[in-house]
Parts: sequence; structure tokens; C-alpha cells
Amino acid sequence: RYAAAMELQAALEWAEPRSHAVLITIRRDGRPQSSDISYRLVDGVFEISITDGRAKTANQRRDPRAVLHLTEISAWSYLSFDGTVELSETTRSIDDATSDSLVDYYRAVAGREHPDWDEYRQAMVDEGRLIARFTPASVVGQIR
Repeated sequence: RYAAAMELQAALEWAEPRSHAVLITIRRDGRPQSSDISYRLVDGVFEISITDGRAKTANQRRDPRAVLHLTEISAWSYLSFDGTVELSETTRSIDDATSDSLVDYYRAVAGREHPDWDEYRQAMVDEGRLIARFTPASVVGQIR
């Protein structure tokens, strides 16, 4: 059986309580590259913490098209969202807007407060973290 187009809102509702997926970006030569990621969903947009200088980041800067693939093996369910990515600025100080977004991201994905927010924010600066915002345009898959 082939993957059927789905209603985007129903797919987003299924994705909301989850936080792990595979992000598929396009390499310079056109081949796909996949990366396991964690996400949070905010108003229909998937937010993903990524590191500046990584291949997936370079891929997204060059070509914003991507696929976000979620699976639930135990239920034989999966979704493949097709969409585009917009990248935030790389966090450069512990009090910039990207650092604030990374704090919100941590709270959502970890489900708790960090024991030392100053340490976390500095680590995000040191790692060159930013937020990729994936906006889905369509989705295929099956939910059981």
C-alpha cells in the first residue's frame, strides 16, 4: 500500500506530543542526507536545535527544502512532512533572542528546567547553536 496524502492539521496533532524525527536535507550534489533530531512544535512549525557548521545546516542554507519524517513503530504509523526551513541567527551571547528560543526549546523537549540556565546558555553560544524552523506544506503517511 502506498503512502496517502493526509490532512495537515490531523498530522500536526499526531506529531505534537512526540519530539523525535529524522530531518532529511538536500546535499549540494542532490542526494538526501538524514539526521536524527529532536523537535518542538509551535503553532504548526517544527523548531529544531542545530549547530552552525554542520552539514545539515549548510544544506539548509543552500536549499531550504526538507522532509521531516516521524515514525511510531509500535503502531505501524508514520508521517513524512514536506516543507521548507528558515534558520535563526546563531546565538552569540547568553542574552540574545536565539539564546531565549533555545531555552524555550530545552524546556519543551526535555520537559523540565535546566539546573543552571547560565551554563546552558553559554554552552549554546560555545556550540554555535541556532534554531531551524521547519514549516510543513504537505504530509503523507498513515496513522493507526
